[in-house]
Amino acid sequence: MPELPEVETVRKTLKKLVSNKQIENITVYWPKIIKNPVEVEQFIDALKGEKIEDVGRRGKFLIIYTQTYALVSHLRMEGKYGLYPNEEPFDKHTHVIFHFTDGTELRYRDVRKFGTMHLYRKGEEFEKAPLIDLGPEPFSEEFTKEYLAIKLKKTTRKVKPALLDQKLFVGLGNIYVDEALFRSGIHPERLANSLSMDEIAILHQEIVDTLSEAVKKGGSTIRSYVNSQGEIGMFQLELFAYGRKGEACKKCDTPLEKTTVGGRGTHFCPNCQKL
Repeated sequence: MPELPEVETVRKTLKKLVSNKQIENITVYWPKIIKNPVEVEQFIDALKGEKIEDVGRRGKFLIIYTQTYALVSHLRMEGKYGLYPNEEPFDKHTHVIFHFTDGTELRYRDVRKFGTMHLYRKGEEFEKAPLIDLGPEPFSEEFTKEYLAIKLKKTTRKVKPALLDQKLFVGLGNIYVDEALFRSGIHPERLANSLSMDEIAILHQEIVDTLSEAVKKGGSTIRSYVNSQGEIGMFQLELFAYGRKGEACKKCDTPLEKTTVGGRGTHFCPNCQKL
């Protein structure tokens, strides 16, 4: 699933592609993707004639802003946006098409059909599901080491599941939790409330640094992720832990191991991240 760096990369490229384009019509081939409003025709009628003004992001959600509305889009496992000329053929995995007045189309393609779209009037998007329950952004002033300490000290969960909780703070998924924990020297099965203030301070810094570096590299291309222009991310070349089971640790040469924590595949170094 795309995490914050991948979604931020999509946001940047999508903004370049669709800003100031006017929606002439919308075709929805898989209505279950549209979660709000319930009636797909209402979704289509609301956006007809609207001009796209901006593309934002909240955690792992894209927000496409028109003059009147905010379209909250979650890519889930394999959702992708792409801009095409309207005469170009599309395949069976293309489920929503935004037809623009200039003869181009923004197509949403999703092999697994897990993606979602919620449409709200501007200003309401943060007061309704799915954005209302999200924690702070990791690059925000609110996300301090003190904030992280308060949240981790209150939970009895292991540290990895705690960091995956988007109510705690947003943006981290399986890849970047493994990376931040490796860089911090913290075993993913440590109880979150057992971390010292010094460990939490290091973890906080590594979360911010890891995500910042990944954003600069365009995210990680794991499985089939690409951005809105078909370009791949390059941060996967920098990974210390994720996906490297059996390979030598880049710090100590110990073979990396993989286990399951909180139902998620988890990579770590048994030497650098002692339990």
